[in-house]
Amino acid sequence: MDLSAIDPITLFVGLVSAATPLLFAAIGELVVEKSGVLNLGVEGMMIIGAVCGFAAATTAGSSAVGFVAGAAGGAALALLFGVMTQYFLTNQVATGLALTLFGLGLAALIGQPFTGIKPPPFHGLDIPVLSDLPVLGRMFFRYDIVLYLGVGLIALVWVFLNRTRTGLILRAVGENHDAAHSLGYPVVKIRLAAIAFGGACAGVGGSYLSLVRVPQWTEGMTAGTGWIALAIVVFAAWKPWRILLGAWLFGGVTILQLNLQASGFLSWLQSLGIPMQAQYLSMTPYLVTILVLVVISADRTRAALNAPGCLGRSFTQSG
Repeated sequence: MDLSAIDPITLFVGLVSAATPLLFAAIGELVVEKSGVLNLGVEGMMIIGAVCGFAAATTAGSSAVGFVAGAAGGAALALLFGVMTQYFLTNQVATGLALTLFGLGLAALIGQPFTGIKPPPFHGLDIPVLSDLPVLGRMFFRYDIVLYLGVGLIALVWVFLNRTRTGLILRAVGENHDAAHSLGYPVVKIRLAAIAFGGACAGVGGSYLSLVRVPQWTEGMTAGTGWIALAIVVFAAWKPWRILLGAWLFGGVTILQLNLQASGFLSWLQSLGIPMQAQYLSMTPYLVTILVLVVISADRTRAALNAPGCLGRSFTQSG
């Protein structure tokens, strides 16, 4: 085992890149849940965003077009969920699960002609002076614009939820939709707007996977990323800035296990008589997700205080 082969700076750069799809999906879901809606279809919206973004980018020859198409695809699937849950009052949990299954199947169908094709290159920014700094340049100033937009989006969502009237109304709808309705606020329209925003963010996260993170289309390439994004929202206690910490944590676990495999860690364990396969390390991000949720769920009172009051509850307009 050669742990010296793991470069901390390279590890950090990989961590930040791996966290970006999680960041977009989680911040979008946070806004959705702040409005009182629980959408478990994040995985489906991400995979639709990935295939729509990849198809549009390869067809148009532009990654920017791909990201717009990915956002549109995710938002369209999210609005399907919104219409079902807000107008037909279907169960949010069941509809979200169905959305994921539908998204996975539809993406596999759409993506068949694009297997094995390379998307247009998507280069990082070259910030004068800052990019050339010895250590800080590599760690903070050589990423692509979408990654920076993701961090900026967290700041914008925090300002929106805490410093704008519209954001406070959205939070009020999530806390008590009946009271918000009695004050004259259009609960269903507000929730549909939040659902569409969450879908667009998930679509951008999926597009980042297929256009930047793993520049190719592969069926099922999200591989549970949407479920981890859902866990990050709970981990962050529905607070925007904690989304960044959660995304970096889970992204770091993903990158670390890949670097451990490359360093000969598995061979070292096997030499000690410990049976270890690469699949065990690949399970690490999901095991960490389960562990974090178990720890958070242990304090149910605190979790209940942080969650929006009407999360997952259907709104029936009367009068």
